Amino acid sequence: MTLPVAMVAGEASGDLLASLVLEGLHERLPELQTYGIGGPKMIAQGFRADWPTEKLSVRGYVEVLSHYFEIASIRRRLKDTLLANRPLAFIGVDAPDFNLGLETGLRAAGILTVHFISPSIWAWRRERIERIKAAVDHMLVVFPFEEAIYRKAGIPVSYVGHPLADVIPDVADRAAARAALGIESQLPVVALLPGSRLSEIRYNAPAMLAAIALVSKALPELRVVVPLASPATSALFRSMLARKPIEGLVVVDGQSHTALAACDATLIASGTATLEAALFKRPMVIMYRMARLSWLLMRRMAYLPWVGLPNILAGELLVPEFLQDAATPEALAAALLVQLQDEANRSRLASRFALMHAELRRDTRRSAAAVIAGLIQARAARA
Repeated sequence: MTLPVAMVAGEASGDLLASLVLEGLHERLPELQTYGIGGPKMIAQGFRADWPTEKLSVRGYVEVLSHYFEIASIRRRLKDTLLANRPLAFIGVDAPDFNLGLETGLRAAGILTVHFISPSIWAWRRERIERIKAAVDHMLVVFPFEEAIYRKAGIPVSYVGHPLADVIPDVADRAAARAALGIESQLPVVALLPGSRLSEIRYNAPAMLAAIALVSKALPELRVVVPLASPATSALFRSMLARKPIEGLVVVDGQSHTALAACDATLIASGTATLEAALFKRPMVIMYRMARLSWLLMRRMAYLPWVGLPNILAGELLVPEFLQDAATPEALAAALLVQLQDEANRSRLASRFALMHAELRRDTRRSAAAVIAGLIQARAARA
């Protein structure tokens, strides 16, 4: 008997996280058949992607509005399909703006809904907890402080650790990573990560490139590696770079972990990638820019003084953040030079990030799969 399970992961990081869960699930449930919205890493685990993750990879109110009708059409068509051919369960991986609405309708129809990766209700939009309660049968959280929030709200929850903490080694092989990228071992290296969405490339890359140009003047031997998540983001970034080429900058397809392992420091867009950088124990400068209306709306709903996950987890400003108008090339370049050259700061950050890594390592692939498999088996027994 096959066990049909639908899934949605909405961007490159979601594709990675979902693929790890799928690997664990297939170990427990070989008869599992998964389909929905996913990316290449999920497909490698036997997932049938009816739509690619890129269709949902939009951030910011203005940016979402410009893609609203296409995204709404995809969600409506997927919901109709799932209600007509009911899976045993639906697993939403991150992408809360898309998944929570879909999960609400599916749960109301009696389909088991599991959500993996909590929305950042501890950072902004706390009112979403009631919406989550209506949408989700079980929440899987990746940060230890999130569990108490959901228990207090009466939502079944399991802390499963963060899967990236299992994937990323305690000590990355910098020399091997540089060799893989064709970079000389003794040169200073910066990993530039402008984001996985086209909108992030448009808003973040210009300031990042201008900052790198300034840092290169101070460090002529600097090498820069830019891992990009998709052909579309790569093409857009390359078109920007073509206008003002930078000596020593190399664009690669994917390989973000190789780039982070190879680098001495990273200039990085706020998001899951900042946690990856912390797990690689790399000093970083976090930045983010978006459409001005989106920025004004989101700033008013923020609860925490930081946006970077390393700072949120530490409860203090461990690494510098520059948002919107503050993310000038000059400010980014000055902060990046400090992260490259201040050895005491580099050592301090490595120690703090090592403690963070240990706290988040919980064999998430198996922990999450055990919870989900138990829920699916219980539902299958009643079907």
